[in-house]
Amino acid sequence: MSQQKSKKTLVNWDLVTVNPNNKVWSWTDLFCFWGVNIQSIIGFSLITSLYVMYDLNTFVVLFGTIFASILIYFFSNLIGKPSQKFGLPFVVLLRSCLGFRGAKYFGSLRCIVGVFMFGIQTFFLSKALGYLIRIGLFSYDKTILEFDLFLIFFLGMDLIDWVSISFSMIVQFTLFSLGMNFNKKIINFSAVFVYLGMLIFFFAVLLSDVKFTTNAFLETLNLENFIDKNNLAPLITVTGTIFAYFSIVILSFGDFSRYVKNENELKKGNLSLMLNLFIFSFFALFIVIGADAFLKQNSDNLEKIFTNPTDIIGNLDDLLLTVLGLLFILIASASTNLIANFIPSQYSLINIFPSFLSLKSSSFIIVILAFVIGVFWLTFLSQIGILAFVDTIAAFFGPLFGIMITDYHLIKKGKLINKDIYSLEISGSYYFSGGWHIKGVYSLILGFIFSASTIWNSNFMSLQSFSWIIGAFVSSITYYLLTKE
Repeated sequence: MSQQKSKKTLVNWDLVTVNPNNKVWSWTDLFCFWGVNIQSIIGFSLITSLYVMYDLNTFVVLFGTIFASILIYFFSNLIGKPSQKFGLPFVVLLRSCLGFRGAKYFGSLRCIVGVFMFGIQTFFLSKALGYLIRIGLFSYDKTILEFDLFLIFFLGMDLIDWVSISFSMIVQFTLFSLGMNFNKKIINFSAVFVYLGMLIFFFAVLLSDVKFTTNAFLETLNLENFIDKNNLAPLITVTGTIFAYFSIVILSFGDFSRYVKNENELKKGNLSLMLNLFIFSFFALFIVIGADAFLKQNSDNLEKIFTNPTDIIGNLDDLLLTVLGLLFILIASASTNLIANFIPSQYSLINIFPSFLSLKSSSFIIVILAFVIGVFWLTFLSQIGILAFVDTIAAFFGPLFGIMITDYHLIKKGKLINKDIYSLEISGSYYFSGGWHIKGVYSLILGFIFSASTIWNSNFMSLQSFSWIIGAFVSSITYYLLTKE
């Protein structure tokens, strides 16, 4: 097989090594990257629920969050280093341990999960946009929403819902397909904008009743019985829950670290995750506790405290704060969608058809598929347990990580033959058995079995938060024992 054919098959300009002149990401960009990953409705609700809904000791939750961030920091450095060094995305590096066909098909799993989640998150994002449209129409004419045109439903959505989800898809496609340089600007803008929004809400809640909101917040900072063996289980639970939230981002972190200037910037940027979690947790917790005072609820009854930002906004009798809150939710949700779902799906999809797809064409395919998923989410997909199927596919992510870092750091000792990673020559270092590395596939499947068992086996469901780590550990050990010389 000629080199010319090899290039036609495996080489794509969006998958090749990043030009050193384009490696412009610093630790501040990664600070914004991690900030955006936290700044979502799910992230807000998750963190505040851990602090409030389960009535856990605040410092137990805080330290559980810190322990989780240390794990994320460690794993992100491991997976981010080879991509930073060689300027390659996750799916291309996967060729070195699974072969080019193994990387194509197993890498496509990241695309499947990413497209599904992109469609679902866009559906919920469009709901916020729909609320804004309704507020605007109602402000213009209080009776306009009673017109028959707005009371016709198709697939569980009315006209405003259809306009909202269509517009959301079009805007995301237009912005997200412009390349990583523009995406970096979106990420940085979003992180700063949302933190500014949280600061505004912080002062809005604080000034609503300074004494009451301050006292309510301080009461959660309870050091009583902090050093207690009964706190060990909650500490482990919090650590696993926070880690599981970020685990989907870790696998494809190389898609972003390939643009970082050097390893030092990479480590400092990843360390900023801890700072982001602290800042976001403080604002989120204060807003939730303070909103209880703002809404004149009983601050001692934690079960009545709203932890979902949309619920808080929905109960505020302030049009300006409501509009601002929905706007912040829109920006935060869209940028999280970009990082966690869209970009990884782009690279994974291009890797399946490298000679045919570009950023623009792959973006178009993602948006079309995601639009179908979003449209059918409410009436069909959410009713058939599709998320269990998506979670099962995602059970491959930990094992994929385990194989990749073991191969790069322990087997190949940080070395990579760049030309062979794009080669279809039988003599190529990563050709293996017709494009499949059988030992890698075996290790991956074994890790998947252990990881997926926490989803489907009722005896192991308590370990589901750690399924990613379990799968990574099993596949890593297996791969090392099979491939070491």
